[in-house]
Amino acid sequence: MEITQQDVEKVAQLARLALTASEKETFAKQLSQILSHVDQLNQYDTTGIEPTATVMGQVNVFRADSVRPSLPVEKALANAPERESDGFVVPKIIEER
Repeated sequence: MEITQQDVEKVAQLARLALTASEKETFAKQLSQILSHVDQLNQYDTTGIEPTATVMGQVNVFRADSVRPSLPVEKALANAPERESDGFVVPKIIEER
């Protein structure tokens, strides 16, 4: 499948990206190569092969959750430039449109 510069322009517009003519040409070529490679992979018969997210067979490598004491408020707010009794102060940023 061939990706044209017009296709790249359409996607760039949807993603709110400003691309140069050189970038459009490069991306069109690269995306066409990717789709060509995927098309080659589609030629292989994968009937009966289970989809995998990892080839290592690992299911869950995360540790179990455990309850631990939280950081004390004084220590957590030690470097805050401004603070209130129970937290730090964030400057209000509201712009008129």
